[in-house]
Amino acid sequence: MAKDSSFDVVSEVNMQEVDNAYQQCAREITQRYDLKDSGATIDLSKGDKLFTIVAPADFVARQITDVLNSKLIKRGIDLKSISWDAPQAASGGSVRVLGHIVEGIDQPTAKKINKDIKDRKLKVKVVIDADKLRVTSASKDALQEVIAFLRDQDYGQPLQFTNYR
Repeated sequence: MAKDSSFDVVSEVNMQEVDNAYQQCAREITQRYDLKDSGATIDLSKGDKLFTIVAPADFVARQITDVLNSKLIKRGIDLKSISWDAPQAASGGSVRVLGHIVEGIDQPTAKKINKDIKDRKLKVKVVIDADKLRVTSASKDALQEVIAFLRDQDYGQPLQFTNYR
């Protein structure tokens, strides 16, 4: 009997590239004429995987978010991997916006992906393992079909396919 082939469906973010984009954004805030003296700041907490933007107005916070998004795109980070909260009022009449870096596939999303794959009626086996899914099949063509199907779907976060064997 032929050995089964498999691959993993994961959602990972390269934190080094996120840090590089953050550094570029912080530098641009200090140098851009319209943001330079505004008092706006951006911070990255790597441990919490959290961006914090503090700005004097909502408009300035959106500008900083746009600058950060452009830097992330240039670095190859999918914007679906950052979920932004609604602006909150902070001290001194300023505005605080939090951006959470989404990594790993949560259980409801994993179950939805599993259900969508099973609805395709392919001869594959899907196993949910913590924050990733392992798809196994004897047919490599079925695995390729699952990858193509998942690339066309939108689950609110970027998906990568690793450990193809």
